[in-house]
Amino acid sequence: MVTIFNRRAALPESVDRSGISRRDLLKRGGALSLGAALVISGTAIIHPQSAWGLETSNLKPETMAALLQLARDIYPHDQIPDRFYAIAIKAYDTKAGTDADHKKLIEDGIADLDQKAGKGGYIGLGWEEDRLALLRGIEETTFFQTVRGGLVTGLYNQKDIWPYFGYEGESYSKGGYIARGFDDIEWL
Repeated sequence: MVTIFNRRAALPESVDRSGISRRDLLKRGGALSLGAALVISGTAIIHPQSAWGLETSNLKPETMAALLQLARDIYPHDQIPDRFYAIAIKAYDTKAGTDADHKKLIEDGIADLDQKAGKGGYIGLGWEEDRLALLRGIEETTFFQTVRGGLVTGLYNQKDIWPYFGYEGESYSKGGYIARGFDDIEWL
């Protein structure tokens, strides 16, 4: 069982990033806010603190964990729990079961990303700026465009996520926007 930290740490401005090691960061966990841990075990990714898990059947669990971090880096919303991102990336695992080319694209894309990241792979990069610099370097690749494009609908089409953004859903069944305050300019 391998524990992977997938959330960026919130450091006080006085902490010099170049002078602190990952080990020191973890030791100071009480003083610094470090996000929850994912547990990769067998064919699943488990988030014990939030009581959710993601079973993988076609892609490696390590690949899915990296996809989860990738999804968070491409569409960062700190207020959105990881479980919504997990639901969005599950489609890549499902499609990998029926499309060998898709599976190869995703597995090879994550492997390439891990290689470019160096020791610890993409998830091992604890700093968001470092991960984003890597992503800027691959943003024109088929892998990146496939993941980014699939996440748009995979993430934002989940009705349970809409309240986080203040979106009430479609308006037609409720009489349309005009009948529901479209012309109300009290905010002006």
